Amino acid sequence: MQSDTNPFHDMASILSNPILNTDSYKASHYLQYPPEASAMFSYIESRGGRYDRTLFFGLQMLIKEYLCRPITPAMIDQAKAFFTAHGEPFNEAGWRYIVEHHNGYLPVRIRAVPEGSVVPTHNVLVTVECDDPEVFWLASYLETMLLRVWYPITVATQSWHLRNTIRAYLEKSSDDLTQLPFKLHDFGARGVSSAESAAIGGSAHLVSFMGSDTVLGVVAANHYYNEPMAAFSVPAAEHSTITSWGRERETDAFRNMIAKFGKPGAIVSVVSDSYDLFAALEVWGTTLKQAVLDSGGTLVIRPDSGDPLTIVLQTMRALEASFGSTVNGKGRRVLNNVRVIQGDGVNPESIEAILAAMDEAGFAADNIVFGMGGALLQQINRDTQRFAMKCSAIRLGDEWHDVRKDPVTDAGKRSMKGRLTLLVNRHTSEYRTVTLPVAWDDRTVEGDWDEALVTVFDSGKLLVDAAFSEIRKRAHAAEG
Repeated sequence: MQSDTNPFHDMASILSNPILNTDSYKASHYLQYPPEASAMFSYIESRGGRYDRTLFFGLQMLIKEYLCRPITPAMIDQAKAFFTAHGEPFNEAGWRYIVEHHNGYLPVRIRAVPEGSVVPTHNVLVTVECDDPEVFWLASYLETMLLRVWYPITVATQSWHLRNTIRAYLEKSSDDLTQLPFKLHDFGARGVSSAESAAIGGSAHLVSFMGSDTVLGVVAANHYYNEPMAAFSVPAAEHSTITSWGRERETDAFRNMIAKFGKPGAIVSVVSDSYDLFAALEVWGTTLKQAVLDSGGTLVIRPDSGDPLTIVLQTMRALEASFGSTVNGKGRRVLNNVRVIQGDGVNPESIEAILAAMDEAGFAADNIVFGMGGALLQQINRDTQRFAMKCSAIRLGDEWHDVRKDPVTDAGKRSMKGRLTLLVNRHTSEYRTVTLPVAWDDRTVEGDWDEALVTVFDSGKLLVDAAFSEIRKRAHAAEG
């Protein structure tokens, strides 16, 4: 039987303890720096990867969740017990100093580019500095937690690039660009590794889109970014709600969906491949056609198996034969009363291929919505955009010195040196990472360049609390 005094008994307190939110070897690092070290500076960058630009998002979530609460003596006791048993030294004096001299708040300054900014790779996105000589090592100790910002950035980056792809096809084939925010729906909740991943990744997707079935992602966007409702969904069938009627009553299951949810202006999504997609399409276009028309809503058919490229076009052609289509101002055909949602095998490559095939066949992009799951939230990793956090400067005594990693075996891992900041050209919006020899504030840089980083956190205080609407506006302004 476990004792209530066991410091490892309460997993929730462990997960919320910043001292334990690190790598094991970090606990020993305070003994490894030069004895005269008195301050440290680190930075985060994307060193390239799948995309040449990244959409910065998610730091505010991490700061609110982990850094705005003070370190407590109980946290220190818990961490001391763990690291002692774990085989690592523990800097109890340093952590006690933070409690006694900083009221438990970490004396670090975090500066970052505004969330929603789209920045070319190989530029500094975040800087972390600690100039308290007693605990200067904090700038590196926080790496494990802070570098996890790679995940929301990478999800947001991928979704932003996909928004650009879909937008291009809408501009080419559609008369209605207002549908763009609902063209890529988040199906990823069940395919991620944890509830936290669903929340973080799901909210990152919503910077570019407003459709999601990942409830925790929507809740996170609302909660951490002051948004009333960040995304929306519609009633939709799953296979169990159709197959529970039995194969012989599939038509009744379809009819029930229209009866329960079909009404003027409504959207009803019905998975239709439980047995025979083509037979189901025939039923929709004959037996149930009038019910669909009378409902006044839009029926969205989900073919959920087969080769996506082939199935989408076959489904559209079958629906066009039954419901007809209208030629829009771009000379493309728009299905009447019906649409298709493709949620199987959806990834950046298949989205592009399906849209291109539709365009070649004369179908407008209006006719399709994509539901993206594992490829949206899970099939990425830190190396997708090659994220890294590195120390780039250390103060020895009163003098700052550059720090740099430069392995002869891999030039791609060369890090930047010095105390860094990011500049943006006020005329061209070009970004440039520069080294500054002295401390700075948020002043305007002389000439055509302005300071792009802002101080978002300082010694326990969140200094920027951005709204989701503001982040979306910034990201959308960078499209194209």
